Amino acid sequence: MLSSWPSPPSLRPLLSLGSDAVEHHFTGPAYTIGIEEELMILDGESLELVNAIESLLEPATSGEIKPELMESVLEVSTEPCPNTAQAGDQLRSLRGQVIQTAASKGFAIGAAGTHPFAMWEDQRIVARPRYRDLVSALRFVARQELIFGVHVHVGVDDPDKAIHVANGMRVHMPVLLGLSANSPFWRADATGLASTRTPIFRAFPRVGIPPTYKSWQDYERRIEFMEKARVIEDYTYLWHDVRPHPSFGTVEIRVMDSQTRVEHTLGLAALVQGLVKELSEHFEAGKRLSRYPFEMLDENKWLAARHGLEGELVDLPSSDRVGTRELARRLLDRMRPHCEELGSAAELEGVEDLLERGNGAARQVVVYEANHDLREVIGEIVAASAV
Repeated sequence: MLSSWPSPPSLRPLLSLGSDAVEHHFTGPAYTIGIEEELMILDGESLELVNAIESLLEPATSGEIKPELMESVLEVSTEPCPNTAQAGDQLRSLRGQVIQTAASKGFAIGAAGTHPFAMWEDQRIVARPRYRDLVSALRFVARQELIFGVHVHVGVDDPDKAIHVANGMRVHMPVLLGLSANSPFWRADATGLASTRTPIFRAFPRVGIPPTYKSWQDYERRIEFMEKARVIEDYTYLWHDVRPHPSFGTVEIRVMDSQTRVEHTLGLAALVQGLVKELSEHFEAGKRLSRYPFEMLDENKWLAARHGLEGELVDLPSSDRVGTRELARRLLDRMRPHCEELGSAAELEGVEDLLERGNGAARQVVVYEANHDLREVIGEIVAASAV
């Protein structure tokens, strides 16, 4: 969870809610970016998932290599960086390191939203208290969560601004999902979905499109209420598609499937960084966010999970249906000046590639349709995950 994000020497005064108020590090610098990727650990020959995380944990030159819920999942995370160019250097280094270490032990590394034919019943839970407690609390719901995502953190320098940004990002979740959809197979079945990861994760509580918060104080009070009710230990047990992350002083975007090609991860991260900048400036100008019905935001997310870039979304606030690819193109063109100011424009070529040649789900389906061979699909994923 980007535990390497540095804590500032002092915090802004907290709004007084008693001793349980949520401490925050929304003190800047603004727009720093950190990326987390969840990767598959595979047997080097069969390309089946293998429970081997403990043998791959080692220090990284920059960033971190960490476990996740299951022993067949490995997470890499960059340090905070000023732009996606520097984050890309770290991410490629991290991928290269874990691929090399895995190969030395007879394993391979792949990146996608799901493994095409793996069974969750064969996966072991990591021997860490947080994950064992999670399985104890959620049972089957946690055990079947054999999915892989990419999370992007962007620094924000004010707590109320962070709430504004998180609220404003909600409308963009379907487009980001359509671009990133990369999980058309699940348990050796062609599901007909571009992002099967999305409905699997939806079984968790406290996921999906988040609620809106009126202010930082409103957010604090609602988190404090849940903690006092003992339904969550802290705010990190809210796994929404976008959320404030007070400990890191970031807004975290979590809706996207893990990307096979590192350039796609970086392109999406650049797009997210630009969106956070746009919404931050919107807040600084004293503007109000448009209000959209939750059910339409949620419906758009479903349409993106089902069809990826090949379908349509409802273009809010109108009720017009517009091609997802067209909406993504509009968003990309609008974000380009922001990304140029941030030094992240070059990485937007990854988004261009997704729009022109299809997202990861479409590419997996092309491979599958040639021979209906899911091992060929995972072989292509491994090859394209290399850096």
